[in-house]
Amino acid sequence: MKEQIGFDRLTGLIAFARAGSLGSYTAAAQSLSVSPSAISKSIQRLERRLGVSLFIRTTRSLSLTDEGRDLHGRALRLLRDAEEIEQAAKSARAEPMGTLRIAASLPIGVYVIAPALPRFRKLHPKVTIDLRLSDQLIDLTKEGIDLAVRIGELSDSRLLSRRLSPHRLSCYASPDYLSRSGTPRHPDELLKHETVNLRYQNTGQMFRWPFYIGNRDVEIVPPSGIVVDASEAVIATVAAGAGIGMATDFMAGPWVKRGELIPVLADFAVERHNITAVWPESRRTNPAVRAFLDHLIELF
Repeated sequence: MKEQIGFDRLTGLIAFARAGSLGSYTAAAQSLSVSPSAISKSIQRLERRLGVSLFIRTTRSLSLTDEGRDLHGRALRLLRDAEEIEQAAKSARAEPMGTLRIAASLPIGVYVIAPALPRFRKLHPKVTIDLRLSDQLIDLTKEGIDLAVRIGELSDSRLLSRRLSPHRLSCYASPDYLSRSGTPRHPDELLKHETVNLRYQNTGQMFRWPFYIGNRDVEIVPPSGIVVDASEAVIATVAAGAGIGMATDFMAGPWVKRGELIPVLADFAVERHNITAVWPESRRTNPAVRAFLDHLIELF
């Protein structure tokens, strides 16, 4: 079991880091608001514990030994980490304000984020929202985006991320269509029905409908009389009675509540866990980002 570092050892590392950077005990003492003798004693105790000499001392100069030079870089990283902790604590106490730039795909932006913005603004009136909706994947840092909500697997490891709650993919149809054509009981019966499908704008590929059949995921591409390139158009077309379409529960939910859509093949619906909030490292301590992330987690 490793020995835990003590408080006096930390003070010695801090004194060593400052003295090494500033080139004198006196300058280090002034920067830390202590006496030069306190700096000297802390460094001497540190040298005894480490078993190495950290400085070459003369009456006129103070320079690092070879061992001290290597350890000094490590001690500086320790100080930077401590300063980041202090800044993070200050940011956490700061009131969210300024412009918050959010990016999201059109479905999540329209059906999830946009309806939640009035309440967020009521809680944080000093934050101005700039919501940008697109199904194209953008570079958050290059575009100056503070936070994005994405569907799918993440490919940019530089971003910080937080998985949000799962969603369901299910089939839906209008009451009028089902009264005319009947309700399928199994995905195989979709071949006998009119369907509306989605074509991805960025790849041109058809959306493959996932179903959970016989304890495994199965994907099919039904023959569709209508193909659109926006998921909102799938919902609108299906609600108008064109046939059966597949959508996420957060998109179809309002239509179901109004009685304009009815879930179909719900026993075969698939659950997905790929909605993620992402933000650049540089926005880690931004109070507005932290507040909106908390709002998202509560929302989902």
